[in-house]
Amino acid sequence: LPAGLLARALELGGGGYTLDAACASSLYALKYAVDELMSGRADIMLAGGLSRPDSLYTQMGFSALTALSASGRCAPFDHKADGLLVGEGCGMVVLKRLEDAIQADDHIYAIIAGAGLSNDIGGNLMAPDSDAQLRAMRSAYEQAQWQPHTVDLIECHGTGTPVGDATEFNSLMSLWKGCPDQGRCVIGSVKSNIGHLLTAAGAAGLLKVLLAMKHGHLPPTANFESAPAKIDMSNSPFTVLSRGRDWQARGSGLPRRAAISAFGFGGINAHILLEEWIEGGSAVHVPAVSRQQAEDIAVIGMDASFGPWGSLAEFRDR
Repeated sequence: LPAGLLARALELGGGGYTLDAACASSLYALKYAVDELMSGRADIMLAGGLSRPDSLYTQMGFSALTALSASGRCAPFDHKADGLLVGEGCGMVVLKRLEDAIQADDHIYAIIAGAGLSNDIGGNLMAPDSDAQLRAMRSAYEQAQWQPHTVDLIECHGTGTPVGDATEFNSLMSLWKGCPDQGRCVIGSVKSNIGHLLTAAGAAGLLKVLLAMKHGHLPPTANFESAPAKIDMSNSPFTVLSRGRDWQARGSGLPRRAAISAFGFGGINAHILLEEWIEGGSAVHVPAVSRQQAEDIAVIGMDASFGPWGSLAEFRDR
């Protein structure tokens, strides 16, 4: 209903829907919007995330999970991190195919170079699965045809929960294993500034990165002093900024690159790769639009469960 009301108010001609991928919802919406554009089913898409939860529900729920910060201070990747804080908000972006945006003389904030999605197998609510996070990341890099070390900024999921932050850091270390050491990549989390926006968390991270590219500035992560023992930051290619600094390009004419992660409860993972748009062209690999002819789809399996009748055969017999 909310998506339908919005589509009607804006007089949009295509379909609209909401989805629930927990804390990865915004980036899942972004990926599915890209799919609509690349299939040729739509020419413009509006995608993002919204979170306006009942505060009593979230405070009780996260307290029961012992995930809420007792200090009231969200400090991703810091040795004093003791949990998350809940925020609320909304973030939406307008998407077009690159060639259409150029032709319309639109302002282009960035190009989506790759998007990877995955689900956990061995993870749970408070102990995410590193292998599943890596599947999402590697899928995005394979699609973009990038090497991990070419990314300058990673906007992490980074909730400020010690187990979650350590798992995400180890996933990044595994992803970067074997990459040449070409300087330190900045990692951080906007949750240190505005809290965890839950279903809108990915949208908040996305807007942070887009604005960082626009202003050529690497933003700091609030409340960061030093990493805990479980996060060996000093022997890694990563750094967390306590103060912002200019975002220097990796070389003359090379666009800035960034990655965004959003990992949801129950093990729903998303990873998006963005590249700065440089007037006159970009090094990003943009696949051609594929307008495929509709094909017949075959149903090859069917089963049923109705009350005490646990199979299609039992239901037939009944």
